[in-house]
Amino acid sequence: MSGPARIDVVAFVGFGEAGGILGAALAAKGVQVSMFDLRRDALRDKAQAAGVRVADTLQSALDGAQVVVSAVTAEADLEVAQEVARCIEAGQVCLDINSVSPQTRQQAQACIEGAGARYVEAAVMAPVPPYGLAVPMLLGGADAARVAPLLNALGFNARAVSEKVGVASAAKMCRSVMIKGIEALSVECLRAARHYDAESIVLASLAETFGKMRDGADVPGYLVSRVAEHGRRRAAEMREVSQTLREAGITPFMSDASARLQDSIVDAMQAAGIDYGTLPTPFDWRAFFDGLPE
Repeated sequence: MSGPARIDVVAFVGFGEAGGILGAALAAKGVQVSMFDLRRDALRDKAQAAGVRVADTLQSALDGAQVVVSAVTAEADLEVAQEVARCIEAGQVCLDINSVSPQTRQQAQACIEGAGARYVEAAVMAPVPPYGLAVPMLLGGADAARVAPLLNALGFNARAVSEKVGVASAAKMCRSVMIKGIEALSVECLRAARHYDAESIVLASLAETFGKMRDGADVPGYLVSRVAEHGRRRAAEMREVSQTLREAGITPFMSDASARLQDSIVDAMQAAGIDYGTLPTPFDWRAFFDGLPE
């Protein structure tokens, strides 16, 4: 699909941390940047200092923009898409950088494309600060491959991964299961270890284990196989872990959930008639998950 050879005019809907950083960086590169935010009066000085025009209406912010960046909170994503759809024009691109589910992305896509404009999802794969424009972004949508090089010419680090909206978002959400989960596990683990004066021992043991994982050829396969082979026993152990935390006055949110998940995988295997001992070797975690009931 044809489009401009370069991006010169960008509008931001939302000028918080991400929008503010990206908008200021683009303005510093000579791009005409406007912004609309419900808190615009409080953000006016920040925007004007960055050379960003403060629009008093959403329509005014979008007028003349080649790219409209939605940079709002996750819960506001769809509502903002609906509002943008009332103002956006054919040929304009809505770049949605909010952290939302694939289904929410597709609903936002329907709003924007229903108005005759173009929709590109952007999964921001790291915190915007300190990367700024160079923060890794995965793009999805019919125009993703066309928009990526235009953004990269401005200093972005964008990569088109699919013509289908939702794939990039799913990649970010699934990654967040791991990253945010590790953060939560770290809090639960180290708070308890600190209580029992065992943190130095725990940290040394974790460093050794993580070191071995770093050199492993199939870390996902190893980890999933432990659940498939020993899930019931591990669930029982995690219930004892939960009791250990309760005795320290710590609510075992993550440990309780781990026990339930371990048990649930064994239950699913039994429902599907899967016996770990009869599975082909080497263990194939993809085939294993494909064989479990939905």
